[in-house]
Amino acid sequence: HPVDAPRTAPYAGPGADAVLGGDQLGRDVLSRLLAGGRELVLSALLVAVLVTGTAAVLGAIGAVRPLVGRLVERTADMLMLLPAVLGILLVTLSWPGGGRLAVIVAAVVLGVPYAVRLTAGAAAPVAASGYVEAAAAGGERLWYLVVREILPNLRATLLALFGLRFVAAVYLVATAGFLQVGPQPPAADWALMIRENSSGILLNPWAVVAPSVAIGLLALSVNLAAATLVPLTGRKAVTVL
Repeated sequence: HPVDAPRTAPYAGPGADAVLGGDQLGRDVLSRLLAGGRELVLSALLVAVLVTGTAAVLGAIGAVRPLVGRLVERTADMLMLLPAVLGILLVTLSWPGGGRLAVIVAAVVLGVPYAVRLTAGAAAPVAASGYVEAAAAGGERLWYLVVREILPNLRATLLALFGLRFVAAVYLVATAGFLQVGPQPPAADWALMIRENSSGILLNPWAVVAPSVAIGLLALSVNLAAATLVPLTGRKAVTVL
């Protein structure tokens, strides 16, 4: 059904015309559930890619150039002191027009400090290895050392980091939607559905439970998928005959 057209009475229970019942305006919960995850998935995916990519480059550069690394780490330490919800409110409320773009920018700014700490720690032993030092002594440029020598050896770390940052981005974007500083009514958004229908949870709990479960399953599934892509390390067991 159309996501903005009433189909049932407000907070009507599940029926033949609405499998998960109606919301506070009688709109089909299932239709809004199917349409409401698209923007959340795309926003969280974009945030995770930007945060992971930015942190990977900054961490690798900091490992090769210790002075830059100290500057990046001190800046990250200061940004980590800013609470996530307060940071979202500061960015989105001061952004002209607000909206989803402001939420994405806020999520990236809040996510990079944590991620760059992790990548810097993982890149440090790689930068101190013999082949990187040999490439640097041979006159290779900084970007060659970062792109060709360090980042390929951080694949496992970056995949795990991507999964973690995607989960964090899902919750940050959902929090912004719940606070109504991102998508605005009558948009079909999982976080907005939870906020709008919380007052009628006893009448039709599916209007709140369904989008809550969808957010949790989205975060869990992407995290498990990223963990599956991480290359296996360690020695294989050898059978003694």
